[in-house]
Parts: sequence; C-alpha cells; structure tokens
Amino acid sequence: MLGRQHQSFNYGTAAPGYGSAPNYGQAPGYGYGGQPARHHSHRGPPPGADPQLWTWFSSVDADRSGSISATELQAALVNGDWSNFDLDTVKMLMSIFDTDRSGTIGFNEFAGLWKYISDWQGVFRHFDVDRSGSIDGHELANALRSFGYNLTPQILSLLEQKYATPVSTGYGPPPGITFDRFVRACVVVKTLSESFQRMDTDRDGWITINYEQFMNIVLSAP
Repeated sequence: MLGRQHQSFNYGTAAPGYGSAPNYGQAPGYGYGGQPARHHSHRGPPPGADPQLWTWFSSVDADRSGSISATELQAALVNGDWSNFDLDTVKMLMSIFDTDRSGTIGFNEFAGLWKYISDWQGVFRHFDVDRSGSIDGHELANALRSFGYNLTPQILSLLEQKYATPVSTGYGPPPGITFDRFVRACVVVKTLSESFQRMDTDRDGWITINYEQFMNIVLSAP
C-alpha cells in the first residue's frame, strides 16, 4: 500500500478567466502574418453558426472532411513565437472536446475548444508579467497559487523542468514555459489534485492507495 501526502489541503479551482485574449496563440490556420488558407468544407455552416468561427474551422479542416483531426489541429495552433503546439497538448485538447469520442473535432466541439483556448490566453497574458512570451518559475508559482494550489518549491521546480522549453542557441521559442505547455501544466495539476481530493475523504492531506489505483491516477493525467 502507498501512503502519499498532499502539501496543501486547499485543492484549488484552476479555471481560465483572467482578462481578454492577448496575442499569445493565433486564430487557427494563421501563419506568419498571413490569412488562413481557404480550405472550405463541402458542407455549409450549421444554422446560427458564427461566420468567422466557421471560416476558421473550414481553414483548419484541410482535407475538407467536415471534422478536424489531431494532425490538422496541431498544424493550425501556434504559440506567440509561431511554434506549433506540441502533440501532447493537442491530444489533451482533443480528449477534452471530442465529446462523441469520434477521434475528430466537429464544428460544435471546435467552438468550445476555441473559447477554451481564448480564455487560457487571457490567463497566460495575466501571469506573463514581463511580456517575454513564456512563463518562468516565479510566474508559474503565482498562477498556480492564484488557482489555490500552494505547491512546494520542489514540486514547482519539477513542473518547470518538465514543461519548460530548453534554452535555444539560435532560432526557437523563448526559454520558459510556452503557452501550450502552460495550459497542459495547469490542467495536469488540476487533474491530479482532483484525483487526490476524491480519495482524501477526511481531508487530512493523506491517502492510502494500492499500486493499481496509483497507476490509474498517474496514467489518467493529460
């Protein structure tokens, strides 16, 4: 049996919602300052669909199938430094918004995903206080603390090491945690904390679990 201690008994409420969407991340399909490629699906927009959102959806739907695959989504989503979202973050987003478990994202699912990304852009801008385009360890700690996650310096250091981009000697993303990895780091902390909270029924910061339960918690994280 495994005993495990949680540093803070406040399990937090991480949720996007700070400010408006900044220039971190771009509309799907946008490249280096250009307009999205005009790949229109053979299907028309659903009744009442936002025309601009439908245009973006059609641009991302490169094969005109009427739905978006993980590969198409990754090709469309970029950070503020024009680097594409990493595949693990794309898969996490797909798992959240592919509500019918088809393996692709339809228009209605895409609308929810796009709002989610826009909300997180506001969070990222709020905590990127030096406007570097990435989140450093201090900014990450402030963000998680504002969500109610008072993690130890050791855990914060592990998070930064896991999600930060290595320093580049030439062209590449800025050092620190890029927008896509910041979202994933916050979602992972939220998911693991909620899993722990469900098992910490007496709220004393300790749980007793077996090996299979432990592996299930870890492998279920994004």
